[in-house]
Amino acid sequence: MPDATSSRPAVFFDRDGVVNVSPGDGYVLRAEDFHFAPGAIAALALCKARGFATILVTSQQGVGKGMMTQATLDDIHGRMQDELARHAAAFDGIYACTHLSGTCTCRKPSPEMIFRAQQEHGLDLTRSWLVGDHDRDIQMAINAGVPRTVRIRSHDEPQVEAEHTLESPAQLVALLSAHLPRHV
Repeated sequence: MPDATSSRPAVFFDRDGVVNVSPGDGYVLRAEDFHFAPGAIAALALCKARGFATILVTSQQGVGKGMMTQATLDDIHGRMQDELARHAAAFDGIYACTHLSGTCTCRKPSPEMIFRAQQEHGLDLTRSWLVGDHDRDIQMAINAGVPRTVRIRSHDEPQVEAEHTLESPAQLVALLSAHLPRHV
């Protein structure tokens, strides 16, 4: 496990409904259907400017269901990263659980994706944040020991309490500007 004094904190982001406009109960199955949520790019750029690693932790079981291929998901994420790079906001790591429910150990609320990112990027989870829109996201942060959580409201009634709750990703920049310390 990385030493907290030599590792940097991260902000973990769920994808659908946080980084991009939620597809509702469906999936983003083509790059053309991926649209950044208002404020998401600016929030990612702010995190990076403050010295935080940015990590995408996303469930994409459309691959496991055979609705899209891994290559298509990689293309969507590649195009997303290209656009983010133009704004100095590309993710430092992307972790996607593409498995069907009950067939793996990495499906949210398991902390496995966060722990993998911690090992591969030398992250200090005790100073990290997670932004998600469902209970499984917030619970994953709790299970991993990530203390700062932000929920973007979705159609689900929350059962797991987050530290902050926002109506939309557009409010992320203001919240993070006020609460995210500089680690550069």
